[in-house]
Amino acid sequence: MPTAIKSLGAALLIVLLLAGVAAVGYARWTRSIAEADRSLSEGQWDQALGAYADAEARFDRVPAVRQVLEADYTRVVGNQLWLLYRLERYDDVIEKAERSPERAAPHFWSGLAFFAKAREEEKPEAQLGWLTRAEEELRRAVEAEPGDWDTKYDFELVTRLASELRKQPKTPPNQLMQLLRPQPKLGSKPARRVG
Repeated sequence: MPTAIKSLGAALLIVLLLAGVAAVGYARWTRSIAEADRSLSEGQWDQALGAYADAEARFDRVPAVRQVLEADYTRVVGNQLWLLYRLERYDDVIEKAERSPERAAPHFWSGLAFFAKAREEEKPEAQLGWLTRAEEELRRAVEAEPGDWDTKYDFELVTRLASELRKQPKTPPNQLMQLLRPQPKLGSKPARRVG
């Protein structure tokens, strides 16, 4: 019996040692992610973006770790997409989204980037082109996450805008959002305000 207890104790120590080594390895591996998270929380977006890019490059060098730590990898890529969008680097968002994992919501972010490019565009034909691309990407985002109401809202907004712009292609670019407002009918009485 004492030999069995010693063997069990030795096996337990080995398991604990391996768990400790794995924990230390995980902490070292994700250090750049922690630095990026800290920079993000402090509002240092460019620094956070660089640290997330370093973390992603590290994952890309060892694909097996990328699969084992898939949630961390997805968060790293998703945060980069968010940061690029917030920094108004729309072309970079679109490019990054093309090679991002589905769980990082690449279609959502590229759809928003295409929409932003449409709002900045001065030529109505090009504006409709960007809106159409935004509509396609947001449709794919809704298909990927059918329960996400924010994505559904954005998709509906872009779809309505694109539809209205197709009906009224000569709308000046600076009046794009006014296409969503119903125009009063000639000869009708204005609504009475209450309160």
